This record gives sequence, structure tokens and C-alpha cells, in this order.
Amino acid sequence: MLYAASVPSVCLFSNSSSAHFPSRFPKRLVPTRLSVRASLQDNDNGVKVEYTPWLIVGLGNPGNKYHGTRHNVGFEMIDSIAQAQGILMNTIQSKALIGIGSIGEVPILLAKPQTYMNFCGESVGPLAVHYQIPLRHILLVYDEMSLPNGVLRLQPKGGHGHHNGVKSVMGHLDGRREFPRLCIGIGNPPGTMDMKAFLLQKFSSVERKQIDAALEQGVEAVRTLALKGFSKGVDRFNLTQKYKYHKV
Repeated sequence: MLYAASVPSVCLFSNSSSAHFPSRFPKRLVPTRLSVRASLQDNDNGVKVEYTPWLIVGLGNPGNKYHGTRHNVGFEMIDSIAQAQGILMNTIQSKALIGIGSIGEVPILLAKPQTYMNFCGESVGPLAVHYQIPLRHILLVYDEMSLPNGVLRLQPKGGHGHHNGVKSVMGHLDGRREFPRLCIGIGNPPGTMDMKAFLLQKFSSVERKQIDAALEQGVEAVRTLALKGFSKGVDRFNLTQKYKYHKV
């Protein structure tokens, strides 16, 4: 059963508009008034098993102006997960649009920062503290130019790769990089096209089909990750993604 402890379900806010993030990212996050977790009764010995929740954050820019652009595929992945799992994205907290639900018995918190890409860490850091999410359960979803369009890559950790959104998140996690990420390939700008213009451009019809297929595959990858962690299945997933558009 998924539940929010200590407060009524209608109240999903902390006492302040955003949680204060400590100067050093702690090994144990400071307990707060509201937590999201799940418990399952063990029929054999009556012991309740608690599951560590996942914070799944898609990076993008808010507003209709940016809807459907390359730089907003992180938002699209969150929307796809929310739809697949029946999660309502209807609460604003820590400058982010959030929704609470589960994958199986594992609780998940979906978030779309509304701060604009370069400042999205202002949402991720406080949410991680408020909901007591360890680094290993913060999944960041974002666009990646080093991957071909529609190709996905799931990693347990990594650098920022010159992505301003990832830089911001790392900055608000005290420079730590030990958090998972799901990268969605968008390819490189053609010719001498300006990178910013490319990122804020919408996909062609062919690219759009590839991205839509990637979103479906990404939902399944996130389900596997939440239920099984970084198993051999993730390695197979990455290998399949790497060569899925290679012609034999």
C-alpha cells in the first residue's frame, strides 16, 4: 500500500515553499514531516517490508512554447510514465510539477521542474531531501546529443556531459554524480546549425516516430529499473538500444 505518513493526503507541502538543501549532501537524508513509502505484509512471518521510493525527474522547459522540442523529451518521458502508471501530475512542490504513485509495490515520485532547464536543480535537491530519497534512487531523464535520435541509455552514474540541466542538478546535490540517468538521444545539429536553435526545434516526422517508440521503450526500462535495479537486463537494454537502428 502506498501512503503519505503523518499528514492528510490533501497536504503535500512542507512548512516552507522549498526545502533548504544542506551544504553537504548527507549519507542519511534528514527526516521531514512528510514521507512517501510503501509496505508489503510478508505472509510467512508477518514482517512488513518497506521499499525505498524513486524520484524520477524529467528535465525540460515549462510552457507551450517548448512543448515537443528536442530539449523537452525529459518532460515527455515523465508524461509517458504517468500515463502508463495512472499517476496524476497535479501538485506543485519545490518549484516542480509532481505526481505520486507506484510501479508494482515500489513508490515513485514523478517530477517536472518548472524552473527552466538551467535551474532545475532548485527543484531536485529540495525534493530529494523532503522525501528522503537516496542518491541511488534519483533517476534523471534528459536529452542527449551524443546519442542518435531515439536511442536510449540507462546508467547508474555519470558526469554532466556539458548539459546545463544536469550541471544544475549536480550543483544542488553538492557536486555528487552517483545518481542514475536515462538519456534520450536527439542527435547532433546538422552542418553549422546553432546548438540552441537545434535544441529548441521540434522533431521532423521521421524523428518524431523514433522518439515516440523510444518513450514506450523508456517506460518499460524504468519499470524494470524500479523493480529489479541495475541488473543484467539493463546491460541487454543498453546493447539493444545501441544497435537498434544499425542496418545489417
